[in-house]
Amino acid sequence: MKIGFIGTGVMGSSMIQNLLKANHEVNVFNRTKAHAQTVLDDGAKWYDTPEEVAKNSSVVITIAGFPDDVKEIYFGDHGLFAGADDQTILIDSTTSTPKIDEEIYAEGQKRGIQTLDAPVSGGDVGARNGTLTIMVGGDEATFNQVKSVLEVMGSQVKLFGGPGKGQHTKMANQIMIAGTMTGMVEMFEYGKAAGLDLASMMDTVSSGSADNWSLDNYGPRVLAGDFKPGFSAKHFLKDLRIALQGAEEMQIDLPATKLAKELYEKMVDEYHLGDDGTQGLVKIYKK
Repeated sequence: MKIGFIGTGVMGSSMIQNLLKANHEVNVFNRTKAHAQTVLDDGAKWYDTPEEVAKNSSVVITIAGFPDDVKEIYFGDHGLFAGADDQTILIDSTTSTPKIDEEIYAEGQKRGIQTLDAPVSGGDVGARNGTLTIMVGGDEATFNQVKSVLEVMGSQVKLFGGPGKGQHTKMANQIMIAGTMTGMVEMFEYGKAAGLDLASMMDTVSSGSADNWSLDNYGPRVLAGDFKPGFSAKHFLKDLRIALQGAEEMQIDLPATKLAKELYEKMVDEYHLGDDGTQGLVKIYKK
């Protein structure tokens, strides 16, 4: 299958490599071509615009940084809608607002183009290993057409309902991660103050009921002083803001998520550490 892919960052590059390993042809575009060089060397084909990617692909997957990027990729003068036709399926795997993917779906329906929102979770490790969790919103018939493609990149692929429901599920996921990340960081801060051996403490905690994905995957990085982004803090802050916007629209209060947002705002806006991984939150306790 000819698959288009827009976005060759940490997540996108690994997802593309798994598609190539599964013998799909992959057409790519990225805002900065140099950042796509690794996947081009692996066999992906470059096109100069999302429009050209859509013209030469039967399925196009997008994974961008921010909601405004998604709008430009889909609705811009040389965006996906300018190149797609009724034989193209467009899949937005950016973590974005449900509203934008509802708008993409509505525009697709006008044009006879099928679309899905399919944000992912699992970080750089899941993207590399093809074990992402993929949360999908859209029509079931469209989902069934591309499920096998999504399963190349993810071990858990599930449809949650109509357009936007994948994004709502991802927001629920990010709310949970907010709690585990702040818990992990403060666990280390407490253990250090108490004079504990942090590696031994982590091993013990991770063997009991406090075990969680953040601790297993980011705990060792914190101990090693490795703050490279599996998922960047600036993007996680974006996600928390989207989640809280949705909570406000649904008239629910999420005080713990609000506090996590404030902590990540301190990390990103005050200490300018937005390009660090989410585990870099530990640094604000050292200031």
